[in-house]
Amino acid sequence: MSDFLHKMAELSADRAANAMQIYEADRFDKPVFPITLNGFDVIAEIKDRSPSEGALNVTPRSRTLQAANYIEGGAAAISVLTEPSHFGGDLAHLEEVIAIAEQARVPVMRKDFLVDTLQVLEARAAGASGVLLIAAMLSDKQLSSMLDCAAEHSMFVLLESFDEQDLRRTIDLLETDRYAREAEQGRLLAGVNTRNLRTLHVDPQRLETLSSMLPSQMICVAESGLHDAADAARAASMGYRMALIGTALMRSDNPTQLLADMRTAGRIA
Repeated sequence: MSDFLHKMAELSADRAANAMQIYEADRFDKPVFPITLNGFDVIAEIKDRSPSEGALNVTPRSRTLQAANYIEGGAAAISVLTEPSHFGGDLAHLEEVIAIAEQARVPVMRKDFLVDTLQVLEARAAGASGVLLIAAMLSDKQLSSMLDCAAEHSMFVLLESFDEQDLRRTIDLLETDRYAREAEQGRLLAGVNTRNLRTLHVDPQRLETLSSMLPSQMICVAESGLHDAADAARAASMGYRMALIGTALMRSDNPTQLLADMRTAGRIA
């Protein structure tokens, strides 16, 4: 685990220790929406800041407007950063976006450095349809527990890899029937993140380097460093069926059009 991930894990564990321990059943009554693919698709991200890019000048109004722009552009799902110390996130941001997205039946994913099953329950209680988990941060026991919790609540999981070892762990999950079923039903996705979490620089070659390992049974997602339609087309040509796009959309003067262009280029490729 990189120094950055180790620090994020410690901070996340502290947050988990202070999370609500028991939830009444009716806290999980909010609807869950599946990811529905139509060729190449995009998970569009909302975040207040980025350690590599700095503040993105997000307000509650602009957060909901950005969600509406993503929906108009055809996002298959919306990702919301909830990590507070380095990304300026909050669970309240997740709820703001869900209030907009659920009207269009677009799933919303909690993106964070989650280390505890309680944090999956937090996301579900807020109305999230999915969570991102980082393979490198989790032991086999932690990962199984959190995957099982998500499945119990019909949530999808984007399981993020940084290298061959991470991706191999993801592929090995398919040998277990219950995880193979989750993948078949589009609720267990394999992500490849091109960002080096020691330097925070992007290695664009990582998508291609790991492309030969991509499991055909899973929806595979290209993460970080995709800026335009040409990048989306390249990712699609390597076998990725989705892309997670954050900073490029947050910085764009016309995120609706950029998102639509990336989807179209990926489908043509």
